[in-house]
Amino acid sequence: MQSKLVLDPTQTEDLAIEVARLFVKKGLTLATAESCTGGAIGAALTSLPGSSAWFNGGIISYSNSAKINLLGVEAEAIKAHGAVSKEVVEAMAIGGCQAMTASVCVAVSGIAGPDGGTTEKPVGSVWIAWSQGGLVVTSQLHHFKGSRKKIQNDAVCMALKALISQ
Repeated sequence: MQSKLVLDPTQTEDLAIEVARLFVKKGLTLATAESCTGGAIGAALTSLPGSSAWFNGGIISYSNSAKINLLGVEAEAIKAHGAVSKEVVEAMAIGGCQAMTASVCVAVSGIAGPDGGTTEKPVGSVWIAWSQGGLVVTSQLHHFKGSRKKIQNDAVCMALKALISQ
């Protein structure tokens, strides 16, 4: 049986509404560059009527080749630092702004589990970066706990919260 990402609809909807309000007020457009969240940030945002006025779109760059070919992440950055790293997620955010011609892009890359973690990068390690105007505004490493679904949900909520607080 295939599992689906189940987000808390109330929490994500409330956060998405706040993101929409903020982006409309500021006259900004938004894009997403998602890896471990698999498009869930974009899905939360596009669940709102009228989101096409401020949400340009998203790229699900789950594989390294998608990060390289769609977002312009340098292969050497992935080789040197790994896909779940500050360097790669920042490049994803910059590349997402460019690819989607958006004012702002939020990018996420992490290890949702249950496998794939290491001592240096355990399951639940998630990098989130935000780019505005082609520059990295900020990036943060988070360590979420729980099931794959919970880690993905927490990453979506944290990305939306960060967009609100930027």
